[in-house]
Amino acid sequence: MDNTSEPGDSMEYSFSGNELDYEEEASWIEWFCSLKRSEFFIEVDDEYIMDDFNLTGLNEHVIYYDDALDMILDRIDDDFSEDEIGAIESSAQLLYGLIHARYILTSKGMHLLFEKYQTQKYGLCPNVSCNNFPLLPIGLSDLPNVNSCKVYCATCNEVYNPKSTRLASIDGAFFGTSFAPLFALQYGLVTSKNKSPQYYVPRIYGFAVYRNKRDLLAEEAEAELEAETESNEFKKDFKGESRLLIQKKNSR
Repeated sequence: MDNTSEPGDSMEYSFSGNELDYEEEASWIEWFCSLKRSEFFIEVDDEYIMDDFNLTGLNEHVIYYDDALDMILDRIDDDFSEDEIGAIESSAQLLYGLIHARYILTSKGMHLLFEKYQTQKYGLCPNVSCNNFPLLPIGLSDLPNVNSCKVYCATCNEVYNPKSTRLASIDGAFFGTSFAPLFALQYGLVTSKNKSPQYYVPRIYGFAVYRNKRDLLAEEAEAELEAETESNEFKKDFKGESRLLIQKKNSR
């Protein structure tokens, strides 16, 4: 069993015995995607996985990388112990998740996930102004074992924690940071028709208690930028005047 990465570099995945007992007729990928907790994934083509270019750098994040890849492609040997098979299985599922994040950026992968998106598989936006707009899976990091999967709304441009505990338990790196915004552009989810939602503002007798938090943050950021700009201009003027005084002093 070839260990190509340090154990500390990889996320730990554990599986029950019955999960490892899949039908011999089914490929490993078909078996994995048939698991109830894997319903959010699509099946990656073998041809895509067999292209080494598509897997560049993934060996840095997966222990037993070579054996895990062999397991995914159904070419694993039978001369491993039960404990070794369990360890390779964990690495295989991590590796598949990272491959999955790259595959869904391709036109075919994106189309397959679009079919799941149409069934509202990833939930609906909780913002009432978005009128139950379907959500997209998104990761906050492209590195494994950093954040769990979140969901993104292309209407309000917000990221939420998913309601599904299964989806929330998936590593965010298995969908990555680029897929959701790219998908939204590809399928026209980001259009002029998507007006900014009207965020709720508490009112007492018709008078707003406070303004939108976003507006306040925007004003604070603008004020900081203006202050920084004025400070830089002052420094430039001060340096210019200093040079002028030095020149006058030297000319005397």
